[in-house]
Amino acid sequence: MSVTRASRRKDIQISLSNMRKILISVVTILLCAACLQAVAPAKFDSNRAYEDMRQLVAIGPRVAGTPGAQAARAYITKQLQAAGLKVEEQPFDATTPLGRVKMVNLRAMLPATGAAQSAPRLVIGGHYDTKLFREFTFVGANDGGSSAAFLIELGRALKSRVNRVPIELLFLDGEEAVGEWQGTDHTYGSRYYVEAARKAGTLKDIRAFVLVDMIGDRDLVIKREASSTKALTNAIWDAAQRLGRREFVNETTPIEDDHLEFLEAGVPAVDIIDLEYATRTGEVAWHSKYDTLENVAAGSLQAVGDVLLAALPALEAFGTRR
Repeated sequence: MSVTRASRRKDIQISLSNMRKILISVVTILLCAACLQAVAPAKFDSNRAYEDMRQLVAIGPRVAGTPGAQAARAYITKQLQAAGLKVEEQPFDATTPLGRVKMVNLRAMLPATGAAQSAPRLVIGGHYDTKLFREFTFVGANDGGSSAAFLIELGRALKSRVNRVPIELLFLDGEEAVGEWQGTDHTYGSRYYVEAARKAGTLKDIRAFVLVDMIGDRDLVIKREASSTKALTNAIWDAAQRLGRREFVNETTPIEDDHLEFLEAGVPAVDIIDLEYATRTGEVAWHSKYDTLENVAAGSLQAVGDVLLAALPALEAFGTRR
């Protein structure tokens, strides 16, 4: 063999070796990119959440036991299924001042990875029903719309996240009083959910309950709810401080809401809510004809979404050292 032929063969071998190295590097980079994508931080998209809120408002009143509530459930279910989540209905009959009313909670579970699948779950919930008013049309953009829309988008955000514990999204029916908020005329869905868990002996499987309610107010100011579990409240407010979200303030206020049913059953719970809801010109928007899309904002949903996602690792770890 001539020196030239041997040199050429050596050059070809070196080229093939270099090509193999390049190919291995490319494959490694692609695999790493795929891994990074798989564990990329969850992101909350408030524009999609606002569109969900708009679609719910377009249904009109969504009073428990009415076709409007059924249409809302159908919309929520369709969106969650499109995100790859399985939706379970929890139907029940509620005794109200207007008689027996068929109500339905919706549940969607986001599994944890590995052995954590059997760990106590974190429940994040809110109501989707609107209050009954006969004197005006109440569409509940903020009160009923914002919480349902938020949970839909949270489901999309958490679907690709590596969850350390199971996370249940809970859409509660019948939060609103049929008449006046007194006695047991309120929080029908949360009361049934807790009672069903108590009877089944599964209350111990709930790590904590995080409630979102009326979080779409254009001028969002969320105070610490007085009855909420302090450690859960601190975890969320600490996250808000890290992110510089001034919507979460350190004032304290007592509010009666779905979280109380969990607290009374011994389940740690926290309420994220802005009950001081008014229009830009000063009219009271809570439980009024002014609870419409013009008085809510996507940015408010984004604020709560960012904070809750930032607080999620602490919420997932909650109770492990109790």
